[in-house]
Amino acid sequence: MSTALTIALDAMGGDHAPSIVVDGASLARERFPDLRFILFGDEARLLPLVAKYPKLLECSEIRHTDQAVANDMKPSMALRNAKNSSMRLAINAVHDGEAQGIVSAGNTGALMVLATVVLKTLPGINRPAIAGYLPSMRGDVVMLDLGANLDCDADNLVQFAIMGDLFAKTVLGLPEPVVGLLNVGSEEQKGHESVREAAAVLRDSDFPVKFHGFIEGNDVLEGKVDVVVIDGFAGNVALKTVEGVVKFYSNVMTKAFQGSFLARIGYLLARATLRKARQRVDPRQYNGAMLLGLNGVVVKSHGGADAIGFANAIGVSADMLGYGYNDKIIAEFERVNAHRASLEKATPSA
Repeated sequence: MSTALTIALDAMGGDHAPSIVVDGASLARERFPDLRFILFGDEARLLPLVAKYPKLLECSEIRHTDQAVANDMKPSMALRNAKNSSMRLAINAVHDGEAQGIVSAGNTGALMVLATVVLKTLPGINRPAIAGYLPSMRGDVVMLDLGANLDCDADNLVQFAIMGDLFAKTVLGLPEPVVGLLNVGSEEQKGHESVREAAAVLRDSDFPVKFHGFIEGNDVLEGKVDVVVIDGFAGNVALKTVEGVVKFYSNVMTKAFQGSFLARIGYLLARATLRKARQRVDPRQYNGAMLLGLNGVVVKSHGGADAIGFANAIGVSADMLGYGYNDKIIAEFERVNAHRASLEKATPSA
């Protein structure tokens, strides 16, 4: 990055805050030396932690608040009663132009509601979507929505497809990503009406999206497509299932190699290969869910992330800002809306 960027950090959000937030910020700055941070939280706890990293201390500002959004706080309560919380103040910093992005490991529902109310959605987008990416046999796969919108209509899904397509192009560097709609089958007649309608729009329109069609759950990790679009209910279930499967097989492999003396010898012989495999599916490398469609970059870290995971979440926000993701979203939806208007004007009324 040639231009210094400022990231607001909800320093009190997450299971292991504020220590992992500070440690993660220090790690992130090794990759992004031009980053600056505003940390919102308890100054008495934060200052000794930040002081351990002289370089981080030089590029950081601590803003004190003794209020934080609890993990079990309802979003409506956070909206009404947490106006001085570390999460809300960090979001306000983006709204006021003091920071370009925010990273929080706090309450997901509260972060979504507060960010939507304060920052608003970008022009042309009805609802923001939570997006993340997973490893597959062919590379990284972007998936959205992961829980922000339990019920989605066809327009929402089409907007998610465009946002996911642009994310894959902008941040993952894919020149022509393939987009698929997650469904209960690949046949056109399968699935809810909203999914079928969205597929028809993506298939028959001239949207700048390379649309594959429907995919099933087993296609996600095979890498059949680069962007997976689905409503937040099914997306969240799919994500948690994948996370559970990775933990399950990791546990099975660990126990298998501890089962006998020969198994331990086998582990020693295969240790380098197993290390590479573990790194490929390490959830810390994929930490950082993006709240796409908001008028500002908002990244949600997993609540239980360690410093490496939180640093990667900061890296996601820096990449989105560095590549101008939101500017490209605005330009793309302006083009789409202009095209729709020209079609409506050209079509004679009945």
